[in-house]
Amino acid sequence: MNSDTAQSVEVLLPGARTGRDPARSIKPGPSRLPPDVIAATQRERLLDGLVHCVAERGYAHATVSDICRAAGVTRPVFYELFSGKEDAFLAAHRHGTTVVVRRMAAAFAMAPDWCTGIREALRAMLNLLAGVPAFATMAVVELDAVGPAGRQVREQLLARFRVFFAECPEPAGGVPAGTLVDAVVGGVYATVYRCVDAGRTAELPALLPALSLFCLAPFLGPAEAAARLAAQPVMTSTDPSCTRIDPPTTAQ
Repeated sequence: MNSDTAQSVEVLLPGARTGRDPARSIKPGPSRLPPDVIAATQRERLLDGLVHCVAERGYAHATVSDICRAAGVTRPVFYELFSGKEDAFLAAHRHGTTVVVRRMAAAFAMAPDWCTGIREALRAMLNLLAGVPAFATMAVVELDAVGPAGRQVREQLLARFRVFFAECPEPAGGVPAGTLVDAVVGGVYATVYRCVDAGRTAELPALLPALSLFCLAPFLGPAEAAARLAAQPVMTSTDPSCTRIDPPTTAQ
């Protein structure tokens, strides 16, 4: 993207701020802010409030009133923006996981080779989730409580991770690459789930060596995967709670 025509914007994970963040307060009465800016600010606050409420109380016990109080936004405004709790939850999940996947893709693209790219994409994901534990709990663990819609969203998210294995070597033994990729992606997700569910979200970055080896070994063999990882340079990480993303173009 041409830097002269597009500027980077900071995008935070939902839950990185409180819903009542003073920097986003809107004073009662007439406002000079455009209506779309007010609506966007209220939406962001509601998503932050939802993440914290769901992380603290669980999806089943978090109510629309709880979310509105956490965000400092009225119920009528909530229903102007969302059809209900499930709609708001899925919006927060979509937005947050898009931030995560884009950050992973940026880290992967900066790497000199596929092996390093896998490790750096994992590093980005683990750091982001560890940096905003409320989002990790909401998006990974509480997604199960949403029901069929949550399961569908999870399957769509796992499918998005397959892109990082487009350049992987052909596995030995005649094992279909697609089946192996699905197993690896599912295993990484399950490992992250267990860590977050156990309340050990802050420990996610420590999983990087094991998960990197787990992702590479099926395609390179354990010995070669370990050797490649040992030889990789350590790349610079970014702030765990946010990323800078170019505004999306019309073609996505």
